[in-house]
Amino acid sequence: MASNGYGALPTANSRSNTISEEEQQLLVGGSSQSSKLGGWRKTMTADVRRDWADLVLLACYIITGLLDSASISTWGSFVSMQTGNTVYFGLGIAAPYESTRWIKSGTSLGCFCIGSVFFSSFHRVLSPSPKRRWVLCASFTLQMLFIAGAAAILTFGPQSSSEEKKEAIDWSVLVPIALVAFQSCGQAVASRALKYNALTSVVLTSIYCDLFSDAELLAAHNPERNRRVGAPTLLLIGAVLGGVLARSTVGAAGVLWIAAAMKLLVVISWLLWPAEKE
Repeated sequence: MASNGYGALPTANSRSNTISEEEQQLLVGGSSQSSKLGGWRKTMTADVRRDWADLVLLACYIITGLLDSASISTWGSFVSMQTGNTVYFGLGIAAPYESTRWIKSGTSLGCFCIGSVFFSSFHRVLSPSPKRRWVLCASFTLQMLFIAGAAAILTFGPQSSSEEKKEAIDWSVLVPIALVAFQSCGQAVASRALKYNALTSVVLTSIYCDLFSDAELLAAHNPERNRRVGAPTLLLIGAVLGGVLARSTVGAAGVLWIAAAMKLLVVISWLLWPAEKE
């Protein structure tokens, strides 16, 4: 330090030391942010671990039960189980003037097929692995938004009685059906991505067949049997809840909001799910 009679003056060395310390602090802060960003990127681009991921897929059966029971109670058509819609569509072609159900069933069936192309391409094209964490999170976020959009139409759109909705084919009926049916196949595509091909959450007939034809049905340790029991049980629980709520003051709109909230929980589950070991 030098002095000019009024106090000490900083020397060139002290000024350079001060600047060096400031630069080091900036570099440390920048490297810390960079490491956090890199860690987040690594987490999101990792494959989720397949072990126990069937629990998340089984939870989706509750969502399917909620959506289909509310849809049948409100519009008279399915939005997930497309076997029933195919039968309704065929009956409508045979007798097109008896009911408008076949139009809604055809809308649901068509949008489900389009959604299958979309979600399968989403998993296959945007990432080298369909089990990428960000892909699963983005897929279920989109599903949640589609359900929320349908719920918003039912909540804030034109209001009519339940009997009128079963025969109506205006936009306030067909658009929600289309939105929910479009997203329904996202769960099935996720089951394929995670190699749990039986847990599509949109088919039960094959599960019943596989369950009761299993040679080890009564074995103490049988994970496949446990999944096959869990799937229809959870869908039944969702169907009962959806039917009760749709006929209550909650209504079909409330059921859709609940389903959207459950999709959000699935997104959070994938965010927190362990990654595959490298």
